[in-house]
Amino acid sequence: MRDYPLPSSISKLALLSDLTTPPLRLGMTQWSHNTWQRKFYPAGTKSGERLARYAQVFNTVEGNTTFYASPSHATVANWKAATSDAFRFTFKFPQPITHQMMLRHSDAMVSEFITLMQPLHERIGLWKIQLPAAFGPQSLPDLKRFLTAMPTSYNVGVEVRHPAFFAKGDEERALNSLLIEHGANRIIMDSRPVFAVPADTDALLDAQQKKPCVPVHAISTSNTPMVRFIGDPTLERNDVFFANWQKKIPQWIEEGKTPYLMIHTANNDQAPELAAHFYDLLTQQIALPPLAPLSPEDISSQMSLL
Repeated sequence: MRDYPLPSSISKLALLSDLTTPPLRLGMTQWSHNTWQRKFYPAGTKSGERLARYAQVFNTVEGNTTFYASPSHATVANWKAATSDAFRFTFKFPQPITHQMMLRHSDAMVSEFITLMQPLHERIGLWKIQLPAAFGPQSLPDLKRFLTAMPTSYNVGVEVRHPAFFAKGDEERALNSLLIEHGANRIIMDSRPVFAVPADTDALLDAQQKKPCVPVHAISTSNTPMVRFIGDPTLERNDVFFANWQKKIPQWIEEGKTPYLMIHTANNDQAPELAAHFYDLLTQQIALPPLAPLSPEDISSQMSLL
């Protein structure tokens, strides 16, 4: 298995991570991963310093942590201190709201969560509603009530997993119409790479057991469509699945939209390399700002030359 090379070039042009209004938001599902210690974080980087390093390269991140537990006020303040105004978080609503209460009778919890995240409101690119497979067409009135109650200034993304919402029938059309009506983005999950091959690694086996396997419907219902791409840890096997995104993402950008591209791999060990590789492929289709090098040695040495 080969790795993609770490990009090492840097331009005097403004980097993607520096732009407050970039054409594309590129990131991953986490900013702290032990395997990245030697190749992405500078030597000696402590866990609490990783977000600041991450934000030097990528300009968004999917905040899965809030799905499982609400952060402390001090943690929220630290996240703000570690990032700039150009960075955007995409925090998930807590699991009790989306999975246990299924968006019903949760107003107090929603208000508490939104208040807790207040210091970061200007840096939240998407408030993410990840819904379980049990949330089907019969629950659309609950989603409508939830979206209606959200402040109109908030940018919302909705991820669904019920099979009816992927059947191209009346139920899916009703969902899409609801999202369009409320200016909410339908989040697109592309897990094809991890299900297209035999589980020949422990990471793939784990991903095939845990990740959703749903059809890919590349529809944009608002101005910031999000694609969550779950890649094969054998990196070269991903390109064929990214080919259509090489066309669709530039199309959205040319339409004046700001896509979010979130890259995973089955165990996330090689997610930075895959994200940078896909960004390089996109630059072959459309003019984009340069991405900072992944290697901390490269960026520190080259910045001294600017």
